Amino acid sequence: MTHRSHPILRTVAPAAEPVNSLESLLSRKLIGQPAATRSIIPYVQMFQAGLAPEGRPAGVFLLLGPTGTGKTKTVEALAEVLHGSEKNVLKIDCGEFQMEHEVAKLIGAPPGYLGHRETQPMLTQQRLGSVASEHSGLSLVLFDEIEKAAPSMTRLLLGVLDKATLRLGDNSTVNFERSLIFLTSNLGAREMLKEISPDFGFRGGMKAERTDLAGKLESVALHAVKRKFSPEFVNRIDQVVTYQPLTEEALREILALQVDQLQRHVRERLGQRHFQISVEDSGRDRLLERGASAEYGARELKRTIHRMLMQPLAAMVSEERIDPGSVVRVHAGEGSAQLQFAVEARAADEDPTPPVVLIVDDRGGLQQFLDRQLRQAGFDLLAADSGGHALDLAEEAEPDAILVDYFLPGTSGIDVALALRSQSPAVPILLMTSVDLPRREQTLCAQRGFVILRKPFLAADVVREIRARVETSQVRLAS
Repeated sequence: MTHRSHPILRTVAPAAEPVNSLESLLSRKLIGQPAATRSIIPYVQMFQAGLAPEGRPAGVFLLLGPTGTGKTKTVEALAEVLHGSEKNVLKIDCGEFQMEHEVAKLIGAPPGYLGHRETQPMLTQQRLGSVASEHSGLSLVLFDEIEKAAPSMTRLLLGVLDKATLRLGDNSTVNFERSLIFLTSNLGAREMLKEISPDFGFRGGMKAERTDLAGKLESVALHAVKRKFSPEFVNRIDQVVTYQPLTEEALREILALQVDQLQRHVRERLGQRHFQISVEDSGRDRLLERGASAEYGARELKRTIHRMLMQPLAAMVSEERIDPGSVVRVHAGEGSAQLQFAVEARAADEDPTPPVVLIVDDRGGLQQFLDRQLRQAGFDLLAADSGGHALDLAEEAEPDAILVDYFLPGTSGIDVALALRSQSPAVPILLMTSVDLPRREQTLCAQRGFVILRKPFLAADVVREIRARVETSQVRLAS
């Protein structure tokens, strides 16, 4: 496509993008475990600043604690913050390597052994690189439930944790210097549970005295680790993090996140036929009573939501009892263990046309990062790779909101935003940057009504900001 020339755009030199703290972002995804966040983020920052030590992994972590407290979720949340998807993790389920001969699947059989060509190693440089992204070159490797693996697994890992290298069966090597390695374990979990609450149960466990509980749990966990693993293995771990039992407040936050995920799932799968889900406080209390406990933490919560919320909603959809755009209000019924559902119809004058968001980004990574979240939120998406292209699309499509990256080829995002503002005065414009803008540009943004979004951010944060600006703009136009 040939873009028209727009002389209003001036040429500027590109600048390097510095690294910002990721702690607040990770804390929004990992609920109730601040110690884990504080332990991990410094190693991410050292890597991104180019100061990680040479000749060893960027960080090695052993995550301990009772089941359902968020050990595996930590790694998935970090992957979402760094790469935009919780699937960007190279996960090894150690329960599959309980026999000594099974460990060979990690590195492949050496030449000369029967089946050498058919046995592909699981830990290769290609697979390690596949879980990185253009947003971050840091690969996340998870050895889940390490205590279940055969002893040869820990011996194999000694070289990886110490020298960041692994020799495969074909004599090639894999370099782990650009990796964070996580080992999760339930060692000592039963003893921890006795410290948390002698009597299992959600209410009793959550209201137990917690003043010295953290120290007791850490002592129990470390004692169990030293009994299981050799000193040379433990000494290669940078941080041992003991997870605390989730408080009732943390469980409520986790429930809120999972209900939001269910809403996004409904939008994604049903498209224009989607509906809104509103779970009242009584309904949330019932879900917590059924899905959370001191014994299992939040592990049962997702299954409880699936059984008590998702399945009834699916039955209502299949029976055509929910019209597109309706609001389904959910509350706990009197004298019933099940949730009650009430459907409220959409207003007749509600506009079903989805809002359009224009993204201006030359590398395409931002579009990929936001595409799924925006579409789940009910937005249509347009993408431009230059200022001229953006002006053409804005003129043709009349978007409801515009996202502009500060660094664009041959021009400044500020100048593109100014040109778009002249062409579309009423459209909200959001400027994304990872640098502190000069005072003159900050003043200019304030005067022209540009919203400044500081990187790094979560896709959900941007979607919320866009929705708020679009709704405000629509109310202003209606009035």
